[in-house]
Amino acid sequence: MPSTTFKIFRYQPDSADPEPYYQDFTVEHGEKLTLLDAILNIQNEQDGTIAVRYSCRSAICGSCACKADGRTVLACMQQVEELKEWSGEDTVQIDPIGNFEPIKDLVVDMTPFWEKVKSVKPYLLADGPPPEKERIVPKEAMQRLVKETNCILCAACYSECNSLAADPDFVGPAALAWGYRFAGDIRDGQHKERAKMYTGKHGVWACTRCQYCNQRCPKGVDPRDAIEKLGAISFREGRGMKDAGGRHAVGFLWSVKTGGKLNEILLAGVTDPVRMSLDVPFSARMLQKGKVPGPLPHRVKNLDQVKKLVKNVKETI
Repeated sequence: MPSTTFKIFRYQPDSADPEPYYQDFTVEHGEKLTLLDAILNIQNEQDGTIAVRYSCRSAICGSCACKADGRTVLACMQQVEELKEWSGEDTVQIDPIGNFEPIKDLVVDMTPFWEKVKSVKPYLLADGPPPEKERIVPKEAMQRLVKETNCILCAACYSECNSLAADPDFVGPAALAWGYRFAGDIRDGQHKERAKMYTGKHGVWACTRCQYCNQRCPKGVDPRDAIEKLGAISFREGRGMKDAGGRHAVGFLWSVKTGGKLNEILLAGVTDPVRMSLDVPFSARMLQKGKVPGPLPHRVKNLDQVKKLVKNVKETI
């Protein structure tokens, strides 16, 4: 029977020594042991003081998200033997999810997460009195929202989010995915208000597009894709050019379409024209770093192929 050593993050703020540390536990087990069962085995048989959050044990509630060897997983879905295959080691390190303050051991303070979910108003907003009869939605319309409705709010995407690490006020992937679930619903009557709500300094344009949220989501929600869809809605509702992030996206597209490559002058000028015209030191640094193209417009070879690619992508999304 195989055995595995689990190096578990311990944080006991009420103890005599509240500094975090790691504690090793060894468990003999069969080949189908999940990470959550391993933690509960240790809690039941070796150290009852270990704090862990869980509920359904069926990948439905999302409570047991944690980090295993640096990757955010749902502990009830993750097989221990699979983790060992990834690392090539017989030791698995278990940490609380990232970007949240630990309360005790593997349990973190989820208050900021729930506040951000509430901030996107994850429910239908009416544009008038309720209809007399149930409003039937075509199957095709709801199929566009299927991925986002699969979100179980486990916060695995927040644990991996680089934007959240840099900006704690960033609304975040799961909340924005829920925002799209309703912004994209044909029954919602406040599309313009939602477009305004989800843009701005800490909204959709604050995403760094690292794609980690898509990689780590245990339910295939692909939150980054939902953020992209919200960006498209912001343009549709007339908000696109009102935010620097939206203007940056437009400048990037114009740059590629006109020359086939990134033109930093055009991009900076469209994104923040005031800064570009008044911030002389910024412009000087661009010149020093070779980011200022020559006076003659540059075009790559086969520019027509680039334009066809842009057209195909636009039609696809």
